[in-house]
Amino acid sequence: MAVQNWTDILKSSKKTALISDGKRKIHYLFTDGKEMSEEYDLKTDELIVRKWRHKSTLGDQSPWQVEVGEPLAGPDTSLDSEVIKENCSNPVLMRKDTKNSFQWRIRNLPFPKDVFSVSAEPSDRCIVVKTSNKKYYKKFNIPDLDRNELPLDNSALNFSHANNTLIISYKKPKEILTLEQELLKELKKLKGTDEGDVDCKTQ
Repeated sequence: MAVQNWTDILKSSKKTALISDGKRKIHYLFTDGKEMSEEYDLKTDELIVRKWRHKSTLGDQSPWQVEVGEPLAGPDTSLDSEVIKENCSNPVLMRKDTKNSFQWRIRNLPFPKDVFSVSAEPSDRCIVVKTSNKKYYKKFNIPDLDRNELPLDNSALNFSHANNTLIISYKKPKEILTLEQELLKELKKLKGTDEGDVDCKTQ
């Protein structure tokens, strides 16, 4: 069963915990060399950040890729006028989950709600966002469902729009909720060092 496989991979990974800034920070090192870093709110136990990196074939570390949380800021290019920077008014997609839902926010979308169409495409294993005015189109997947080989369900999907931001929610399947609860119990057993004791790789 795929969910069990991912659970086993998580359990067999080498984990380091750090308690800092009101967060529980966990660093995972997997047997294939990949690394995952997560941050949980100590009060609510909600996942704030999840990011990944891996070693290239030459052994170099790839940059961190954010799966959940605010996108990482790029290098400061203000001194170099030759560098082309992304327009700050472009739509920005970020994922910010709740306890019961996967949730994404797409900022800088100033269209009325009835312009948007949000659907799950099970054959492509992705969520598709598009507008009837053809001004915006986006496809993205749900890595948690892919890792656990769980199907996409259109009925779990809903969206709202406010303050130029499209908010898309996907109700977590019971398998994911169970897995997250079990994992959190395991993480709370880890002896977390306090800030200043140990330099953790999640920093």
